[in-house]
Amino acid sequence: MSINLQPGAAIPIGATARPGGVNFSVFADKAEAVELLLFDGVDDPQPAQVFRLDPRRHRTYNYWHAFVPGVQPGQIYAYRAHGPNAPERGLRYDADKVLLDPYGRCVAMPAAYSREAAGRAGDNAATAMKSVVVDSSGYDWQGDQPLRRPIPQTVIYEMHLAGFTRHPSSGVTPEKRGTYAGLVEKIPYLHDLGITAVELLPVYQFDPFTAPPGLVNYWGYQPISFFAPHTAYSSRQDPLGVLDEFRDMVKALHRAGIEVILDVVYNHTAEAFGAGATLSFRGLANDVYYVLDPADKSRYADYTGCGNTLNAGHAVVRRLICDSLRYWVQEMHVDGFRFDLASVLTRDEHGAALPNPPVIWDIETDPALAGIKLFAEAWDAAGLYQVGSFVGDAWLEWNGRFRDDVRRFVKSDNGYVTALARRLTGSPDLYGKDAREPEQSVNFITVHDGFTLNDVVSYNEKHNEANGEANRDGSNDNFSWNCGVEGPTDDPAVEALRNRQVKNFFTLLLTAVGAPLIQMGDEVRRTQQGNNNVYCQDNELSWFDWTLLDKHADVYHFVKQLIADRLDFGQGRTADDRLEELLQRVKIKFHGVTLAAPDVSDTSRALAMSRTSPSGKDVFYVMVNAYWEPLDFALPDAPATTQGWRLWIDTSRPSPGDIYPRDDAPPVAENLYPVGPRSVVALVATERR
Repeated sequence: MSINLQPGAAIPIGATARPGGVNFSVFADKAEAVELLLFDGVDDPQPAQVFRLDPRRHRTYNYWHAFVPGVQPGQIYAYRAHGPNAPERGLRYDADKVLLDPYGRCVAMPAAYSREAAGRAGDNAATAMKSVVVDSSGYDWQGDQPLRRPIPQTVIYEMHLAGFTRHPSSGVTPEKRGTYAGLVEKIPYLHDLGITAVELLPVYQFDPFTAPPGLVNYWGYQPISFFAPHTAYSSRQDPLGVLDEFRDMVKALHRAGIEVILDVVYNHTAEAFGAGATLSFRGLANDVYYVLDPADKSRYADYTGCGNTLNAGHAVVRRLICDSLRYWVQEMHVDGFRFDLASVLTRDEHGAALPNPPVIWDIETDPALAGIKLFAEAWDAAGLYQVGSFVGDAWLEWNGRFRDDVRRFVKSDNGYVTALARRLTGSPDLYGKDAREPEQSVNFITVHDGFTLNDVVSYNEKHNEANGEANRDGSNDNFSWNCGVEGPTDDPAVEALRNRQVKNFFTLLLTAVGAPLIQMGDEVRRTQQGNNNVYCQDNELSWFDWTLLDKHADVYHFVKQLIADRLDFGQGRTADDRLEELLQRVKIKFHGVTLAAPDVSDTSRALAMSRTSPSGKDVFYVMVNAYWEPLDFALPDAPATTQGWRLWIDTSRPSPGDIYPRDDAPPVAENLYPVGPRSVVALVATERR
């Protein structure tokens, strides 16, 4: 079929449906020629149409573009770029390689795609991933908008979208297990638990074959398209169905009052894996998209531990990142982002940390992104650690110090009383100096990267043999304690201790100042059998086993009540609060087993804290005993305006006496409270009504 190819325009970048056809635009600054390929099917060995773009008509500066009449949404397309293959100059053009559009909104995956095929020399048209033309304007959002829930009223649940429903016990419709639609079926569970935001491990299109032989990339931290939702998470067969299914999921979560936060990876791409494969960026503008070793431009600088580093300081890459974020907010209605290895984005092209990294301020000052939640994993794989010092005014930080210090205190390490006091009060040693909000500290005990909470109390050592790397992968510093037995046990005393330790962790997490983050399944003691790096385990080792909801119903009940109480007792907070002001308003005081006498010696394992709720209507007294014997804590007098002390939490008691709703809490009349070994107790005194 003869098509009268028109010049088109450089903007918008990507494939844009227009009346009568589609405008294509792609950045390839040093390419000598660019071909636009149209395919009838994703598995076709050759394109149905090849348009070699004339640089005199179809190039504006560094952008190649064309308007193709008659093309419609759903059209499969890709590019080839001709130019010098000169790795010593940082250029890796290969006209045999079919390339994804970096701005493509949807990806079609051929049945024969593999890393071996991607890295093989020669024409790869039949096996290459390809882009799909999208027109998102027709979707009916039915009035939906991002929720803008105040951060003080936020409880985050980090989950793997597929792993949440893939287990046979999930009860999800079989064809929807592991999909966006499958998650929708489980929204009632999240709502019942009290979750207000889900943080989804990467759902941008990633390369699933970036893993050791015989395994797959399960987590998704190998992105290849920053605008396209991962097609394998869709229950629909048509390439465009993934867009509607993703948006249906967002809309359904919003109706339940649950925000959607995406874990995004703008620090490296899947082209780094193994010897590297030319999939997209590498074949269009390798020296622009990636940070190269200045001493040898054939090598990639690696600050990510994944083989390459995205050149986020370059204007073109900065635009790509911001355009991607705007797309997910404006077109897909997501509520926020967690930036993987965010410190990489603060480095310049030579690897030095910048005091004012341009891309960070681009994101923060973009009006389309104003008011969304921005979470930084404030470190990278090359030693840059910025917890407490990440640049920007709107960024909240994953607080790795909270995880480590709380774990070490609960496992009874020496010398962590002072550290615990800081972590429970919003980490003022890290965040108190910049007049920032209390939730700048995103508190967590576990996340995807490491042990589950069950495994923190069940294993002293990692057990990653299934990953095929002789147990060398994964962190060796887990600050865990197995309670006397490595792994599963039938010993009721050990199991009771582990249950208590799990509840201790949840109590400290959900009563601490800061934004709490819970890992999927910790509320039912999900286990990975001691594997602390399940990035390549797409199987029952990683999936949410829903039979645990019955097996550990007491833990689930405990966490559910604790979340509800946190949100209830937190009333009176506003987003305008600052950490220092809040700490003064809630009148925090520290104690030991004796009032007003905290023991901060190296051998101390006890701490008590008094504070009021933000509204001033409730007073709390929290006692933490990480010692292996019971300790008697002296109690202060309850304020005369209250009903007196009542028992809210005692993790040493069997369920349901381990936590009480406000109206059912039994009175505590004594002036001493015996706190059991390795236990946490919280009392509450509420103003008379």
